[in-house]
Amino acid sequence: MQERTLPLLRCPVSRSPLQLEIISTVHRPFHTGEELVIHEGILYAEQDWFYPIIDGIPRLIVEAFLDYEDFFRQHLSDYAARRSKLEAGYTGLIGYVRKKNKKTKASFSREWGLHDYGKDRTWRLDTNGMLQTFLSEVDETADGLKGRTILDAGCGNGQLDTLIAQQGATVIAMDLSRSIERAYQQNTDTNACYLQGDVQFPPLAFAFFDIVHSSGVLHHTNNTELSFSCLSPCVAPGGKLSVWLYRPRKNFLHQLFNRMRSFLSPLPSGWLYFLLRSTIFPISWLIKRMQGSRQNSREMMIEILDWFTPEFRWEHHPEEVKGWFAKRGFVSIKETTTDIFGFNMTGSCVISALR
Repeated sequence: MQERTLPLLRCPVSRSPLQLEIISTVHRPFHTGEELVIHEGILYAEQDWFYPIIDGIPRLIVEAFLDYEDFFRQHLSDYAARRSKLEAGYTGLIGYVRKKNKKTKASFSREWGLHDYGKDRTWRLDTNGMLQTFLSEVDETADGLKGRTILDAGCGNGQLDTLIAQQGATVIAMDLSRSIERAYQQNTDTNACYLQGDVQFPPLAFAFFDIVHSSGVLHHTNNTELSFSCLSPCVAPGGKLSVWLYRPRKNFLHQLFNRMRSFLSPLPSGWLYFLLRSTIFPISWLIKRMQGSRQNSREMMIEILDWFTPEFRWEHHPEEVKGWFAKRGFVSIKETTTDIFGFNMTGSCVISALR
């Protein structure tokens, strides 16, 4: 973590600024040279909450004090008392986030754990294709990104964020799962910063970002519109919110797969991976090879996991999503991209997002 990002960070529960205790630092190489970064530390809210920085990444999810217990037992002498106070005072909240996030964190950690950064494309796109798709979705040019501050809410493997940073933007790349660790390790641009966070509890300053972009993420939460409403306050007045979501399809195979996932997704992620690998994958591989697809085996398997393993997978009509934007005061609402699986919608913020 670069210390200069600290003013942007907030406690995801209390919304207070965070106080930093540095445990260790390292010199990390970037393409522009080495930079001193915080390797381990603890972030304290004004109230009861506290969060770790582990391997350079702030872990700013509500349940971090439970997920990273081993770290805290090593570095925080009164951890047991602090944990007991949180569990006693926030029982309902803690139960809510643990229930909604457990399966999602596991499924996406496994999915992006397959990705080979040196060989694989992301959603069938090379690096130039990824950047051009992003520009089309947010309705911007590469030159228009210079000097902008961008939040990528649900960054997955994180490759896009390095590309955006290379255009002169400052990027905060956030993901719920521990796939954020490999994304951080692969980054080479000092203007891309990575953190673990939850779109329903964004651990960042409100009314700050020029562009907030969430591609293929909100529909994998327990309530898409709720997640939309929690993320939208991060947009600065004059800024832009951009979301890509699945659309319903009447295609028989599409509906069959959705019916199958309703039975498969509740299975433990480890079992489900091997079941899909031995059943759906061979059929998909054969069909795609007959169609002349250039996808390799890992890319195919990532797509299969993305469909079948998330606990939540909602589909929405564009007119429904336009209503979400309008209800929260966004203007210039438009559908920027569309394909058979989904669409991207943007809207501009004309007033403070704290509405």
